[in-house]
Amino acid sequence: MKNDDFGIKKTKLSFSDEEIASLFGNEAAEDEKPSRLKEYYFKNDLYNQIAAKLPLRILVGHKGIGKSAMFQVLKQELESEHELTISITPDDIIGISETNDDMLELIRIWKKELKEIITTKALQELGNNISPVKNIVGGVVKVIQQYLDSKGFDLQEEKEALIFKFLECKKITVFIDDLDRGWEGKKSDIRRISAMLNAVRDLARENTDIYFKISIRTDVYFLYRTSDESTDKVEGSVVWLTWTNFELLALLCKRIITYLSGHVSEDTLLQRNQAEFAPILNHVFLNSFEGSGAWGKIPTYRLLTSLIRKRPRDLVKLCSSAAKEARKNNATHIGTKEFSAVFSLYSIGRLQDTYIEYRSELPDIEKLLSNMKPTREEKREKAGFLFSNDKLFEKVNNIMQNHNFYFSNGNKPTVKELCAFMYKINFLIGRKNVPNKIIRKYFEEHRYLINEFSDFGFDFEIHPAYRWALQPDDIYNIISSIPVYEDA
Repeated sequence: MKNDDFGIKKTKLSFSDEEIASLFGNEAAEDEKPSRLKEYYFKNDLYNQIAAKLPLRILVGHKGIGKSAMFQVLKQELESEHELTISITPDDIIGISETNDDMLELIRIWKKELKEIITTKALQELGNNISPVKNIVGGVVKVIQQYLDSKGFDLQEEKEALIFKFLECKKITVFIDDLDRGWEGKKSDIRRISAMLNAVRDLARENTDIYFKISIRTDVYFLYRTSDESTDKVEGSVVWLTWTNFELLALLCKRIITYLSGHVSEDTLLQRNQAEFAPILNHVFLNSFEGSGAWGKIPTYRLLTSLIRKRPRDLVKLCSSAAKEARKNNATHIGTKEFSAVFSLYSIGRLQDTYIEYRSELPDIEKLLSNMKPTREEKREKAGFLFSNDKLFEKVNNIMQNHNFYFSNGNKPTVKELCAFMYKINFLIGRKNVPNKIIRKYFEEHRYLINEFSDFGFDFEIHPAYRWALQPDDIYNIISSIPVYEDA
């Protein structure tokens, strides 16, 4: 590690609930203190792509990957520069076009309702206490200017800078987040999302002074993308939110440094390598995990990157759970004993999260995933979590002999479609052995690794995060079945 300590103040940790929450961050960005979120937030290049002054940006990613956090931080930054921003939540759009089946009419209704919502919220943000604005004619910004010019506008002193900046720039940034709340994956849900995105695209084209930032969960976007022929027109506006293992370790280091009153930039951390993160992590964790075999005395950072699904929330959950064990043990650092105690509960939690997150698309997801557990023969061969294409298709076909699966849209999936579904939700990840290295691919990195026509030479493995939940009778040997992640 380069010879600097980033101004860290050495602190004896007690791992109280308050300390854990502040150290590792809240699981949900909307529940985090804004000041702390801004302090520890880690900006990668994707942040700049979303922040770009372009008419439409669609942020796509799994639950827990940081979509809301990115929006919260960007919104704070814009507001600190007195730029006009508004947020549209599911509560604002409840009831819009829930029964209409005509797509053109759906789009027309969405455009009308969104213009009214944006105008009303913008005026309220500027300090005018008004009733909802209806039947807007013309551009949104023009209507707002007309209100500002009217004599009855209630100017508030604390809003002056915001108003002056708006009059100078005449720009509005609109955040639309958490749209998957209540999502069930039905045809009506897909049509509603499709109509809304078509309406936003039209509004962005007609109102070049409005910047739309929309977040959508991966499975929601995928269903929309494969069901609406017009989706190719928004593909250039899509930003897939992904993290590398290296970035996640850098993210964790920034949280530790800032909690301990230090300061560091993203660029500084990204110029390091994984081994150079160890002195930072050692303020909170013991240096190594004392496992057996390939897991004997591995650096703690390799343990973390081997067990998380490249989502910040996984990192928060694993570290927070182990920290609570450290408190029970009156330990000042998190080590092997603490991690070992939480592997099983961590794994069960990730499986339950997956059931809840994707049950809307595949109602019987629990039957599918729970039956992916190793058979007695697979346990004997120690091959229950790794599959060639043929073995994977054979296993899923056997499961389908005993269970009937249907997607929420009414379609009955083929074997390959169920395999593709498990890959899409990160239950399965692609794996290929090359000299001196194992290449792993997540859905976001290679979205068509499983399809009806091509074989890219990858095997598939059940993500390590799920293995204790699938094989609870062998929890002590599972760690040896997980390859240590060497890659960043």
